[in-house]
Amino acid sequence: MQLTVLVDNNTLIDRYYLGEPGVSYYIEDGDAKILFDVGYSDIFLKNARALGIDLSSLQQVVLSHGHNDHTRGLLWLSEQEYFADLELVAHPEALEPKQFNGEAIGAPFTARQLQEKCRLRLSKEPVWLTEKMVFLGEIPQLHDFEQRQSFSAGSDPVDLVLDDTALVYCGTDGLFVITGCSHSGICNIIEYAKQVCGEVKIQGIIGGWHLFKVDERLEKTIAYLQKNNIQELYPCHCCSFKAKAAVHVQIPIQEIGVGKKLIIT
Repeated sequence: MQLTVLVDNNTLIDRYYLGEPGVSYYIEDGDAKILFDVGYSDIFLKNARALGIDLSSLQQVVLSHGHNDHTRGLLWLSEQEYFADLELVAHPEALEPKQFNGEAIGAPFTARQLQEKCRLRLSKEPVWLTEKMVFLGEIPQLHDFEQRQSFSAGSDPVDLVLDDTALVYCGTDGLFVITGCSHSGICNIIEYAKQVCGEVKIQGIIGGWHLFKVDERLEKTIAYLQKNNIQELYPCHCCSFKAKAAVHVQIPIQEIGVGKKLIIT
């Protein structure tokens, strides 16, 4: 599998691409070509062109969850001629309206609108995209220290971001986990990935961890990562400098940003 970062908060030094607070990864697994999230704007298209990536050969688009920093790029992707041929995979609640402090922060299209524009597949259950890559669907709570928290800031109904999910690649050296924001809890995601894939070894993680404070939750997260002996850590997007620095003291983390390419065997 090869993964290329098209959108992230950061760009790599001396790599002149565009960044924004969002996520988009271009993934190739054999003949399969998958786009995981689409960021907030059209920069995933601009960065793909600059990187020499032809997105017209895409077969699938996968959404990690429904917040606009991961889905708003659909406004521009939907204008591409090849969009009608794409399969878009997401949790059923990913395309429901979402608010924060009274502001709409959800996807730019409803499920009904997308059904008219592309092939939409909504699932709470795991979906195998290739022989080695799976969309996890809804993540159960498997750790007491990763309780789901409302993201709706007093809105009704309460949004626990049940649509937050991840991709997992089953490599020769274990599982490689690809996340958007990890509202579900990064350790919950990893533990569920083990159950779905029938594999206990984790070789790496890339994506947002939704960790911002140096607190008990972070300490228990670090302990979990150490216990699982995970060697390749690429925390990015919604993970604060303080949180990343605290992890790095215990486990070395890797540089990540737009233009980074990872090859996972």
